[in-house]
Amino acid sequence: EGTPERTNRRFHFLSRGQAAARLSTAFDSVTLYGRDPAERPDVYGKVGNSGVSIATLDDAKRLYSGFHLVAPTTSVSMTINGPAPAILAMFLNTAIDQLVERRLRESGRWQLAEERVRELTGGHVCYRGSLPDGHDGSGLGLLGTTGRELLDAQEYAEIRAEALHRVRGTVQADILKEDQAQNTCIFSTEFALKMMGDIQEYFSQHDVRNFYSVSISGYHIAEAGANPITQLAFTLANGFTFIEYYRARGLDVDAFARNLSFFFSNGIDPEYSVIGRVARRIWAIAVRDLYGGSERSQKLKYHVQTSGRSLHAQEIQFNDIRTTLQALYALSDNCNSLHTNAYDEAITTPTEASVRRALAIQLILNREFGLLKNENPLQGSYLVEQLTDIVEEAVLDEFERLNQRGGVLGSMESMYQRSKIQEESLEYESRKHSGTLPIVGVNTFLDPSADTGKVVEVDLIRSTEVEKAEQISGVSQFQALHAQVSEQALARLKGVALRGENVFAELMETVTCCSLGQITNALFQVGGQYRRSM
Repeated sequence: EGTPERTNRRFHFLSRGQAAARLSTAFDSVTLYGRDPAERPDVYGKVGNSGVSIATLDDAKRLYSGFHLVAPTTSVSMTINGPAPAILAMFLNTAIDQLVERRLRESGRWQLAEERVRELTGGHVCYRGSLPDGHDGSGLGLLGTTGRELLDAQEYAEIRAEALHRVRGTVQADILKEDQAQNTCIFSTEFALKMMGDIQEYFSQHDVRNFYSVSISGYHIAEAGANPITQLAFTLANGFTFIEYYRARGLDVDAFARNLSFFFSNGIDPEYSVIGRVARRIWAIAVRDLYGGSERSQKLKYHVQTSGRSLHAQEIQFNDIRTTLQALYALSDNCNSLHTNAYDEAITTPTEASVRRALAIQLILNREFGLLKNENPLQGSYLVEQLTDIVEEAVLDEFERLNQRGGVLGSMESMYQRSKIQEESLEYESRKHSGTLPIVGVNTFLDPSADTGKVVEVDLIRSTEVEKAEQISGVSQFQALHAQVSEQALARLKGVALRGENVFAELMETVTCCSLGQITNALFQVGGQYRRSM
């Protein structure tokens, strides 16, 4: 929420006392659509709301400052899709420059480097506000510049290779589910897929082993209204489509399968209790038998977030109960990572107090709940085993329906996935309003003392006018600082795209001197803007 500094403070608050830092980053809608903060009426009110505003490399450095991004105990996930290649390039450059700063300090060269940074930037680029508790000041030394301008080419290349090899995290970058459910597509689907392939090709060439190049996402499909079967089927089908596309580009499945991850929503329906095991079974068989993948490639890794759609503004306190049960499903089914929603996310960006409660749900389940001391507590249960077979068969049946329509991309042309999601959403909402789907505190077991139809009032978390102004001026400052080189950088980027070369490799250079909005507008000219099939 708000500026990079405000979100950085929230990260440090949540990470305090934790052995590992797991930073989940949501972006405001201005960033999600690849724009720069501006005073335009269609942009201004959205700057820093419902997510953090990131438009430049300096924004990314402020956001993740104070965390050692290449440490094995740090992992960052970024919920970004349309402009994901540019945001990912900013993040990786941030990790590289952190390592450059660390090298300069450890080798006794920092004082000279600081003087050089002041020469290049005028000393005006800084962290806005006081540092939070736990922030050691690291990651801010190269604001306004990059390690490339401070080191010789050979030493910089060595540090870059080390950072890329060690950095951990996930970028969502799933453009198929954007078309099917979430709607933050900005580039033409063909060009967006090409850039996804460019990212994976770059990862394979530079030995990026611990970072997921895509989070193949069912969460947004579920949030748009799909039931658990449809969520799982569409998500796995999208995953196989990515495999087919990457292999068509000449990549070996064992070279990229380790960089694929999945992301599911967990509701309360019984099917959610087996969503992970069914996904892993289907994925392993297909990767082994269809694509000849190794045992490592057959292993499906997935993240679960508790259902946002199950959060209700009525009887808002009950949301933590639902979230706890959904988290129990996920942990019992051996998810690789878990995000628990805060109870007030039905209305606003969560407060520090509600986030602490959401985190406590995970900690109590992991550290106190006895059944989860067993790594696989549901194994052998008759109901779970039967449910696994039933859900698997239903998913395979959906694969057949997709195949009859020309596969995932063919089905998208006729809007099959969107239509099915909308039909299932309508059924859910109809049953909720009729009461045939009981939801405690919403349509049954109503509080007799509550005002009919009244929704609880909570403080809304929004960016301030000062924060909006800071972001707008920050972009202007960045563009002015790099005005002499940005035009040439954008021209090189467009040339690379027109020649069919690796766009992401060039973006790693472009983001050092161009803002997100400048990059997006340049790529629109060569890759085309998104237009939905009708």
